[in-house]
Amino acid sequence: MKVLVTGATGFIGGNLARTLVDRGYDVRVLVRPNSNPLALQDIDVQQAPGDLRDRESLAHALQGCHGLFHCAAIYTFWSRDPAEVYKVNVEGTKIILEEAQRAGVEKVVYTSTVSTIGLPKKGLGTEDTEVRPRDLVGHYKKSKFLGEQQALAAANNGLPVVVVNPAAPIGPWDVKPTPTGGIVLDFLRGNLPFYVGTGMNVVDVEDVAVGHVLAMEKGVPGQRYILGNRNMTLLEVLLTLQALTGVKAPRVKLPINLIILMGMIDYLVEGKLLRRRPRIPLEGMRVAKKPMYVSSAKAVQQLGLPQTPVEEALEKAVRWFRDHRIT
Repeated sequence: MKVLVTGATGFIGGNLARTLVDRGYDVRVLVRPNSNPLALQDIDVQQAPGDLRDRESLAHALQGCHGLFHCAAIYTFWSRDPAEVYKVNVEGTKIILEEAQRAGVEKVVYTSTVSTIGLPKKGLGTEDTEVRPRDLVGHYKKSKFLGEQQALAAANNGLPVVVVNPAAPIGPWDVKPTPTGGIVLDFLRGNLPFYVGTGMNVVDVEDVAVGHVLAMEKGVPGQRYILGNRNMTLLEVLLTLQALTGVKAPRVKLPINLIILMGMIDYLVEGKLLRRRPRIPLEGMRVAKKPMYVSSAKAVQQLGLPQTPVEEALEKAVRWFRDHRIT
């Protein structure tokens, strides 16, 4: 089966491309000019130049493909031009889904995020928990919510689209790195003097990649599947890293509202006045104010999503960062 993967130079997309090749798929990847090709190192894929803002390049890349994995997105908690986030994550999604329908693509897997899952006051968020508008903090979460709505609308209009909602993936080939991988990297560099009281659902990125393939093979169009594993506090993640590496976890816990206040000041000085990335990700801190605890039971039961121990995922991330001298 010939498939197109967008975002294959990124964290999830790169791991997905490897998984697809290992499983015998004929893989074509959409690659933007000047993107870092490290995530595609040593795998047999066909590269198609293109950009989500260029309809013609998407139509060309989709020719002859039976399946589409749309992983590409701007994943950041700060941008000099927030409009670009929406152009890629919302408009780009709309364009590629339209072109997939024109090309007769048989099935699409759209990579959303756990950030579009609602969080109840008690218990865990599931695919059926409606997200409240006030919980869509920042441009990334808002744009991904709107992009997911495009995917579900396309499913209602006859394009067989399955939505997957990855939690916080950890593992190898986190080239940028992502904000989640940045926690591991900052820990290894000794750049975490404190921690805050938050939490997340942590999952092996290679399980997330397998979950995408299972969604293509078994997923029901129009349905959402949370690709996650274990709910952990940030301190639990840091203590696990301490056990794996011998690097000491921070002992000082600061109130998250204090960090948000510091982030606002940092944003005004660094982001607005100096036009450079703030040291404290204000949107990220606002997101972290509410722990993202969810259940991946639906994906485990209906798709067979694997559940690799989180300790193994963190160990693979540490090893990859060190092997590639990123630390």
